[in-house]
Amino acid sequence: MTLLTPAHSARRGPLDPRAIRRDFPIFERNPGLVFLDSGASAQKPAAVIDGVAEYYRSDYANVHRGVYRLSARSTELYEQAREKVRRFLNARQASEIVFVRGGTEGINLVANSWGASMLRPGDEVLISELEHHSNIVPWQLLRDRIGFALVVAPINATGGLDLAAFEARLGPRTRLVAVTHHANATGALLPVETIARLAHARGAKLLIDGCQAAPRLPVDVQAIDCDFYVFSGHKTYGPTGIGALYGRKELLDAMPPWQGGGDMILNVTFEKTTFQDPPSRFEAGTPDISGAIGLGIAVDYMEALGREAILAHEEALTDYGVDRLSRMAGVRLVGAGQRRLGILSFQVDGIHPHDVATVLDQHKVAVRAGHHCAQPLIDKLGLGATTRASLGVYNDESDIDALAEAVAAAQKMFRR
Repeated sequence: MTLLTPAHSARRGPLDPRAIRRDFPIFERNPGLVFLDSGASAQKPAAVIDGVAEYYRSDYANVHRGVYRLSARSTELYEQAREKVRRFLNARQASEIVFVRGGTEGINLVANSWGASMLRPGDEVLISELEHHSNIVPWQLLRDRIGFALVVAPINATGGLDLAAFEARLGPRTRLVAVTHHANATGALLPVETIARLAHARGAKLLIDGCQAAPRLPVDVQAIDCDFYVFSGHKTYGPTGIGALYGRKELLDAMPPWQGGGDMILNVTFEKTTFQDPPSRFEAGTPDISGAIGLGIAVDYMEALGREAILAHEEALTDYGVDRLSRMAGVRLVGAGQRRLGILSFQVDGIHPHDVATVLDQHKVAVRAGHHCAQPLIDKLGLGATTRASLGVYNDESDIDALAEAVAAAQKMFRR
């Protein structure tokens, strides 16, 4: 299989979103589209689309099972993708990378394997008010089975994590801290290195939901010093149905399987089964082979653009968006703490967010409206819903201008 390289693999310096848009067929097929919903799911470059199609045309076979040449080649491509994700996160070794269906399944895997085997009644799991439902509900389900306490660290008046309150809630019974790296509803960035230091000082493990962070900034799990890190492929310009869980080797080695089936076993009798070492232990059945390969291509694409360049682009565009929307009468940005990145969540006075989003769609501006799978946070803010614009590598200032103009059109429409 010959994997297709991004059209801009030699680019250096600041990103050129207009040139980048030519890498994404969706924009050619939908002229005038202003896509501002990458926080929900990013668009896919041709390199990913064509690479997955080429795999099915030329190299498809099941992995880890066949001795024939095609299966060996498919296995090689699958494991090459794992190595790409290892480099993407700077994990120590590829065996610390488990392919999952997405960030949600990664968190559920940790909850149902590490959590179910390590947590006891009276223990505590500490999360924050900024969490996505996927980092709340799995812990509630496990809490109801085991009887530990789910403790919630609050946000402060600016919408960021209240670090002093977080530290005060770390106690002798805290076994796990599970927090987002980058809040999907507001764009707030959390000081994950500081959180790791505080958690480990109390003997707690740290899981980070990196679904919004991985597409936007360089992630180094060794520098962060986290124990688990998850992200989703579909937010990272890759296919849906694929993601990755990073786990420290010593933790994965000690964790029991979550699901059982083929490819995760060494030996099976009707009396007993012995299991493979990680990561195979956690990848029961036929995996999403093409998804993993597509994720690897997406990682290649982001690395070719330059992850520091992506971060600089999103920071500058976020600042432009904050300035543009803040100067509009009747538009209120939702607070995101001391550092906001890539997400502009706002309300328009007198207009429901769903109505705002509907009018924006009439102007070919795609945004999301609702509670963004973070209902406890939106409730805490006293809001029923917000309109959320989330940025990607293909967005530029003209997209923010189009957003502002469409919002102004909605205000004019609802003043009648």
